[in-house]
Amino acid sequence: MSTHEDRVAQFHRLHESGCFVMPNPWDVGSARALAGLGFPALATTSAGFAWTLGRADTRAGLEPMLVHLREIAAAVEVPVNADFEDGFAVEPDEVAENVRRAAETGVAGLSVEDSSRDGGEPLLDRELSVDRVAAAREAIDRSGTGVLLTARSEGFVVGRPDLAETVRRLRAYADAGADCLYAPRLSTVEEVRAVVEAVAPKPVNLLVNGPFITVAEAAALGVRRISVGGTLARAAWRGWLGVAREIADEGTFTGFHDLPDVDALHRVER
Repeated sequence: MSTHEDRVAQFHRLHESGCFVMPNPWDVGSARALAGLGFPALATTSAGFAWTLGRADTRAGLEPMLVHLREIAAAVEVPVNADFEDGFAVEPDEVAENVRRAAETGVAGLSVEDSSRDGGEPLLDRELSVDRVAAAREAIDRSGTGVLLTARSEGFVVGRPDLAETVRRLRAYADAGADCLYAPRLSTVEEVRAVVEAVAPKPVNLLVNGPFITVAEAAALGVRRISVGGTLARAAWRGWLGVAREIADEGTFTGFHDLPDVDALHRVER
């Protein structure tokens, strides 16, 4: 069994029972550090990656994203899930081709979302969205990689926090072949419970970008997988920006204390 095959199989096993945390690195260094802390899997973050390029959380582009996925997957020995945004296309056949290419980067899983990036109609039509998930499923099956497919419904992200519509979409995506379901920005226990129960026995990914729940509480609700999106990257930006602003505004350096030994995190020979 190849390394990629082993990681894909390992990633599928993680979704069979229990609850695991899959934090989101934004570059090779953060990926290696997180893997070194013992997390069983990692996930990329489109936002965190965009910020490393000096951009807001908008589409970084297919080619840069594929390079990024390849770099992260090659940097660690644990499975990596790709935040593959909207598949970098609208039409199902184009989504399928892009998913095929992503599946060849070494990632063990990838997600495709239903955001339209249109302020007036921020969600793609439901039927079109189902066709896109089905196309992604077919592309993965044809690739022979077995990469785990997560389907995301973005209503709570784009200002359409309709739980009933979110559930309808997630159920349809499950029927279309998604292995895992994901509705980012749920923020209450009741919402999480409703989604978990609606798509059972398919596993659910929960985004935690605020202290509204613990791992143990999420596990008790039946959540199988937890990610943090760009929030870990934002926490890193908060840390160094605070120190930099003190230097710029006050001319003092009090932030230079109790700093981590970053070299030690990367001293493992590879």
